[in-house]
Amino acid sequence: MTASLWRAPAPLLLASASPTRRALLEAAGLPVETRSPGIDERALEAEAGAERPQDLARRLAAAKALAVAAAAPERVVIGADQVLDLDGEVFHKPADLRGAQAHLARLQGRTHALHAAVAVAVDGRLADSFVETARLAMRPLDAPAIEAYLAVAGARVLGSVGAYQLESVGIHLFARIEGDHTTILGLPLLPLLARLRAHDLLAF
Repeated sequence: MTASLWRAPAPLLLASASPTRRALLEAAGLPVETRSPGIDERALEAEAGAERPQDLARRLAAAKALAVAAAAPERVVIGADQVLDLDGEVFHKPADLRGAQAHLARLQGRTHALHAAVAVAVDGRLADSFVETARLAMRPLDAPAIEAYLAVAGARVLGSVGAYQLESVGIHLFARIEGDHTTILGLPLLPLLARLRAHDLLAF
């Protein structure tokens, strides 16, 4: 019999289709299943009004966790969301490469924040939530440099709110980064594992 870190009878249920978040959890030795929460994020954002970006991230993570937990109350569910904050302005994923170019033109030469929120639902109720923040200083980039980057990175940048993937060629865009790498990837693992441990869900 193979020993397991996970103490719940069923695998952890991730309220996300993100392959990166799933991979982070699996690399940490946790059994994971995924289920799309099916929530309207833009409607929730409109409802939040002038809420701070980090509070919006927490609201979205909780909504995802609770949406999935409503259909599977016996499972431990994790919801996660990440918000890009440029001096209080929230960025969304660009619709196309022209939108990605506009994003990068706004971000270049400035420091933005990535707020990564996680919510944990147990027994169908919100048991815990938190937000971790990373700060990223982008190099000054002129239009030809942005075009050259997009030519190399291609359409995969459309899956990111900042039009970059730090774990790929997007690393070339930055001069300085402050924060945990898993926070930048959208699932702060150390505080998440601490909370799962506090709920007696991990073996050690």
